[in-house]
Amino acid sequence: MFTGLSAFPLTPTDETGVDERAYARLVARLATAGVDSIGALGSTGGYAYLSREERARAARVAVEAAEGTPVLVGIGALRTAQVLALAEDAQKAGAAAVLLAPMTYQPLTDDEVFGLYEDVTRELSVPLCVYDNPRTTHVDFSDELHGRIARLPNVAAIKIPPVPGDPAAARERVAALRALVPDTVSLGVSGDWSAATGLSAGCDVWYSVLGGLFPHAALALTRAARSGDAATAAARSERLEPLWELFRRHGGLRVMSAAAVHLGLASEPNLPRPLRGLAAEDRDRLVAVLDGLDLLSSPAAPEDGDRAARDLEGA
Repeated sequence: MFTGLSAFPLTPTDETGVDERAYARLVARLATAGVDSIGALGSTGGYAYLSREERARAARVAVEAAEGTPVLVGIGALRTAQVLALAEDAQKAGAAAVLLAPMTYQPLTDDEVFGLYEDVTRELSVPLCVYDNPRTTHVDFSDELHGRIARLPNVAAIKIPPVPGDPAAARERVAALRALVPDTVSLGVSGDWSAATGLSAGCDVWYSVLGGLFPHAALALTRAARSGDAATAAARSERLEPLWELFRRHGGLRVMSAAAVHLGLASEPNLPRPLRGLAAEDRDRLVAVLDGLDLLSSPAAPEDGDRAARDLEGA
């Protein structure tokens, strides 16, 4: 499951909880589009803002709505005991794998980060993806630390930050990490604006914010890069630069929140406080960008998402 496109949808949430009907519809759209896996409760899914109960329920909703598409469930939390509980919930929900970022308030040493993964992998019965996201977690992984963690049981993948923009430097970056991890461990790129470069440099999978709402556009880019057509992948990414600029400025979560409202796929508000959506002028800019890009040229059939939502009501 750690190849191709892993699409990470929004988890529509307000102060009353998760909008499970909208969430099921978002996940079902991705399964219908044919993504390779679905990343539930990643950073775009707002995992850190949800209670254990909300996360357990969201994991079940995602697995049910995915209808066989592998679901990767985020289990990051501040304390190891909380992570272990979330891992248990994810496995009970039917997750195909789990995604773990080392959340922290106090700065963590390398030994503390390693110890977290050591404790968690000892208890797992599904594969684990290491989530290296220094912008959000403020934990910096060295390649040597990745190499240590990658040799733990059940570690199957590493989700790395954006690669350098220069293709040669990107290949060097990916090769340097590959030299330190087992061949059985997949390397995946995040930071959507670097996806084409990362995939063409040898990454196995794109962990995609864009894919969570616009899977067909993300699949086209992924397939071009994975087939060796770096030029087409780069051209597709360059066309999306107006959207990447909004991601870099506001964060993918806020941009996807506003885009989901614009498309009628989520109501507003859909972010948990204290998070707030885009300001009016930024929403206008996003709408203009989306209209210009025409990212819904091959949308999933609405009835597929509606069916998943109806099925959820009977769960």
